[in-house]
Amino acid sequence: MPRAKQTMSRRDFFRASGLVAAGAVGGPALLGGLAKARAASPAKPAWDSRFSACDMCFNKCGLIARVENGVATKLDPNPKFLKSRGMLCARGNAGLAQVYDPDRLKHPLLRKGARGEGKWQRIPWDEALDMAALKMAEVREKYTPCGHLFTAGSDLQSQFVGRFAEVYGSFNVTSHESLCLVSGSRAFLDTFGEVPFADVLNSRYIMMVGANRFEALVTPDSIDLMTAIRENGCKLVTLDPRYTKTAALSHEWYPVRPGTDMAFMLALAHVIINEKLYDPQWIADKTFGMEQLTAHVRRYTPGFAAEQCGIPAEDIARMARELAAAAPASMVYPGRRTSDYEDSTQIRRSFAIVNGLLGNWDKPGGLLAARQVGLKGVPFDAPWYDENREDRIDAGKVPMMFEHEGSFVVTRDAVLADDPYPIRGWFIYKTNPMGTAPNRRKTMEMMNKMDFVTVVDIAMSDTAWMADLVLPSPSYLERKDPCSGLQGSVACACVVKRDPVIDPLYESRPLFEIMKGIADRMELGEFFDFTIDEYREKQTRDIPEALAVMDRDGVYYNPSKVYGIYEGRIYKTLSKKVELYNQRYEQMGLDPLPNYTPPAPPPDNRFRMVIGRNAMITQSSTANNTLLHQFLPTNTLWLNTEAAGRLGIQDGDLVEVASPVGSQELRAEVTDRIRPDTVFMLSGYNTLSTMQHLSHGNGASINELLDDDFDAITGNASMHTTFVSVTRKVA
Repeated sequence: MPRAKQTMSRRDFFRASGLVAAGAVGGPALLGGLAKARAASPAKPAWDSRFSACDMCFNKCGLIARVENGVATKLDPNPKFLKSRGMLCARGNAGLAQVYDPDRLKHPLLRKGARGEGKWQRIPWDEALDMAALKMAEVREKYTPCGHLFTAGSDLQSQFVGRFAEVYGSFNVTSHESLCLVSGSRAFLDTFGEVPFADVLNSRYIMMVGANRFEALVTPDSIDLMTAIRENGCKLVTLDPRYTKTAALSHEWYPVRPGTDMAFMLALAHVIINEKLYDPQWIADKTFGMEQLTAHVRRYTPGFAAEQCGIPAEDIARMARELAAAAPASMVYPGRRTSDYEDSTQIRRSFAIVNGLLGNWDKPGGLLAARQVGLKGVPFDAPWYDENREDRIDAGKVPMMFEHEGSFVVTRDAVLADDPYPIRGWFIYKTNPMGTAPNRRKTMEMMNKMDFVTVVDIAMSDTAWMADLVLPSPSYLERKDPCSGLQGSVACACVVKRDPVIDPLYESRPLFEIMKGIADRMELGEFFDFTIDEYREKQTRDIPEALAVMDRDGVYYNPSKVYGIYEGRIYKTLSKKVELYNQRYEQMGLDPLPNYTPPAPPPDNRFRMVIGRNAMITQSSTANNTLLHQFLPTNTLWLNTEAAGRLGIQDGDLVEVASPVGSQELRAEVTDRIRPDTVFMLSGYNTLSTMQHLSHGNGASINELLDDDFDAITGNASMHTTFVSVTRKVA
């Protein structure tokens, strides 16, 4: 089995993977508004420094903006921001291209033609807010408050969408997270009582299965992992059907058969238990269900797992021994995404169980508990609507959904079926279901079923393209946001806020003002009768010094214990211990221990499509970024060399990729860096919106191809269940 050697220097790796900061912007690198704005500035202006927190992905890394005569000209990392280790990635630097993007939404727009036709009328803000309020009132009157759906992405102002939904009376709220991470959160929460943070910096042995930390960036993990393996002697083993940047920097890489992760994990547990490689005191004092687990994994031998995974049995046994020898400073990395199937929660439970056997909870180099940052919620009493529905539209369709996240794919099916009731209004903020959810055509069906759709965003995404009313949002550099608490593993627990770095461009307005304006028009204004400054004061009532410190440093740290947080504490599980055997699952009729089911093999002449991230691409929000486009102008289909030979496909050929739900065309990238039974492409390309000029008609949309299965426990989208055919297009 191939094993990667460390041949790159650290600098070479960062350059190759796009992690090097993009540097000063100007000239041909940044087109449109910024170039024009700078041309009007003096030749050598003085510049001011202003703190902010990046919003180009969910990490919220600290930065310092240089502002010259009202124009933001460069973004530098905040050296005092420990979560990102005083660094700023390429996407973070490209935030300026988002601000001055000529494709930005500039005015409120009302649809005039058919959905997706691209015919819009510019309207004034008062008219736009009047219309949004009127349509929401009509939906509530005709279909009850639950006849309206609210969806928000990851953002410091997204909480105001949830607040508005609650006072409006709708239980139907979904988030982007139900497309990617809730099954993993569910699995670790149900094992340890909370979702952990990985102390990769101090780990001696890390097993990374599916996660790709050197391309799908998470701070500080991506940075700390490099330090751990390069400077601290940590061993990194990666299991992934693709030879990713993380695989290239690993000590060992195994192109695991997709969908067999659970078999591998249960085999690790088999070896650790049979050879008594665990700490018996830890197991006796801190875990529940060791006896049941011992019996359960008896059949999951390394030989069994080898047949399933394609990894030699002797290597599986050796890795189990090495993990145990390094414990408790070793881990199976929790990740944000691994195998996404109908049993994703149980797959991730197998990850959590191996960590439980390692006894690494709350210890250096292992999995850490959340630390207190000192922020408080801002409570309110929402009105009650007697005529409302009893529950969410997706209630009862999966047993362990997170209600604050919901399940987009389950909700979509329920909306299309009017089951158990109709939803005809939709408000969407800073997320793009048309570009991020599987089965794009079904999302389009859902939008066509709506009486009225309002979208608030900075750009004309595909979701906005299909809406009725589109409201322009400012970038994160143009607005004032509430405080947010962040966890940075061993690096920090901190609080950040955002203040405007520059004045808002065009007619953009922040979500808070939009929600406040609609609430005032619907006689709900009392629930938004405050300013952001007043809101921050309430958030920081227990840490009154925090606001001044953030003004001075751009970040506030609340000193707190890193390790040993659980000394004298119980775990938030039924047994009050780490649950290797989950009693709650047993009570609900679910498997209390993960039972492995072999994944379906690809049919003849079909390939399993897998998804993944790149350091340049954040879902669908950065493929149209002028700076990042220079590094990654399109997406390609990764196709194994052997498979390509069988199909008569050469590198660079145009191919058609077809699935049960759609088809797309793009260029083939023939490579040995992927398994022969697997194909891969990046998301975010071939947008429907013509107001995304770099991504429209460019490459292929993976969302047009992915089928819409979901995890049976949480409703998390199952993104790795789609089989596709690949055919060479004849010129």
